[in-house]
Amino acid sequence: MPRDSIRNIAIIAHVDHGKTTLVDAMLRQSGIFRANEEIIERVMDSNDLERERGITILAKTTGVRYHGVKINIVDTPGHSDFGGEVERALKMVDGVLLLVDASEGPLPQTRYVLVKALEAKLPAIAVINKIDRPDARVQEVVNELYDLFIDLDATDDQLDFPILYTNARAGIAKDSLEDSSGNLRPLFEAIVKHIPDAPGDPEGILQILVANLDYSDYLGRLAIARVFNGTLRLGDEVGILKLDGSLQKTKITKLYSFEGLKRVDETVGKPGDILAIAGVEGINIGETVTSATTPSPLPRIQIDEPTIAMIFTINTSPFAGREGKYVTSRNLRERLEKELLTNVSIRVEDAASTETFRVMGRGELQLAILIETMRREGYELMVGKPEILTRTINGELQEPLEMLVIDCPELFLGVVIEKLGSRKGKMTKMVNHGSGRVRLEFDVPTRGLIGLRSEILTDTRGTAIMNSLFRGYVAWQGDIPRRPTGSLVADRSGRATAYAIWNLQERGEILIAPGTEVYAGMIVGENARAVDLDVNIVKEKKLTNMRASTADEAIRLVSPRILNLEQAIEFIRDDELVETTPQSIRLRKKILQVNKR
Repeated sequence: MPRDSIRNIAIIAHVDHGKTTLVDAMLRQSGIFRANEEIIERVMDSNDLERERGITILAKTTGVRYHGVKINIVDTPGHSDFGGEVERALKMVDGVLLLVDASEGPLPQTRYVLVKALEAKLPAIAVINKIDRPDARVQEVVNELYDLFIDLDATDDQLDFPILYTNARAGIAKDSLEDSSGNLRPLFEAIVKHIPDAPGDPEGILQILVANLDYSDYLGRLAIARVFNGTLRLGDEVGILKLDGSLQKTKITKLYSFEGLKRVDETVGKPGDILAIAGVEGINIGETVTSATTPSPLPRIQIDEPTIAMIFTINTSPFAGREGKYVTSRNLRERLEKELLTNVSIRVEDAASTETFRVMGRGELQLAILIETMRREGYELMVGKPEILTRTINGELQEPLEMLVIDCPELFLGVVIEKLGSRKGKMTKMVNHGSGRVRLEFDVPTRGLIGLRSEILTDTRGTAIMNSLFRGYVAWQGDIPRRPTGSLVADRSGRATAYAIWNLQERGEILIAPGTEVYAGMIVGENARAVDLDVNIVKEKKLTNMRASTADEAIRLVSPRILNLEQAIEFIRDDELVETTPQSIRLRKKILQVNKR
């Protein structure tokens, strides 16, 4: 295979702008699939949570061939919570496809991923996707994109980027809107032309950077890595330069490259190749696979600091152990240590007691995805309210600041601005596209975002779109008001009855359905007032010997508000916990007994 035939690219974009759909179309048109092969939509989103939510959580690698050129494609997540995945992906590539929605234009995550790409001095190809949208405003979006590059201090070379117009769902790419293209050929041509060939000397000292990990039941731990220099052969004796500077020698037992959705056996890895390597037990992300005799390390992967923390602890409720398979603190510790191996943007510390852990990450969504994954694997655990990570510089307490972009109808402008004003948000920009919707930009402390999404969606009747991005640190902004309502707390165990719920409805909003099993100290509703109220939700109607004919009229219940995991985490206060088991999500007080609270 000739040396000049590899292109490594990452597809970066804001969430839901069509990255994974574009990869689908590229795989289809490159002839990877058989004509009669059944293909699911968004084939790269392979785990259940990704398919359910329609988002990419883990960066994944695939490869296609175009006229003898091997193109390795890394599909990256769009949420800033999973920014660690994007940072690692950019280490493996020589250029990026920057995807932007033809209607929404550049959004916070577009900015974030572009900052990272420009810092790494990667050439970009801009792709304006979804040009078939009825509300597409292609020329304006192109202008916004140039403004964004200039705003981020791009060099003249970086500003000279090619622009393509695509409809990823239909598999069409065009060099200009007037072209009559019917496939993605212009996109493949642009990649081959504008993305540089992978650098590196096949005869040099071996240097391979580990950017991701995988696991095989047959081969053990697999390192997904990019060859920067030298040549790797199957069966070679190599050295692994550990993060602490030590050298561990090992033998390469298996080499794979990526073709479509399959792993293909290889015997040689040359500069530019992205490979899965077996025989590397104990290897970690950011380590270098190098020559055992003349080791030469590569620069480490720099990952942004976490901004939010949550307490994870074992389930101590009266219902503990009923549904889960893994319930002890040892199980919890092992699972969190396993997560640390593949998730570089999460940190775990021991908390006050042996069964409590402090887990730090980039945002609520990232930690909620981890909890949901553990739940599905059979773990029972309890988590506390998210708290932000502050730092002290020159004696001044600082907290993380986020850039928040809200897209909402003009009708709800006042209520959104009022809501953010109380959470110490400062409006920096307001754009009215003339379509009935307004885009607002705020600088707001990360604390102010906790619990904000559900309130904004309620106030705007589900029409607002919110996106945020870590901006830096700012001086402590003072107190931010918490949830203004109290909780309705069950005062005894049993099954919730329709009769009791009917009597409690006027006190506030009920969060459980009739027939749900409850225990003393479990939160069953939201009180309309600011105080907690202990209630008997298992009360049954007493029968008497004498009854009037109207005594048993059918009672009408208001539908309960059943919270999902993210809503539950946003809902709880400092003295409350979310209990998650494989089948249930319950809210409870930290101290169950009424007389001890």
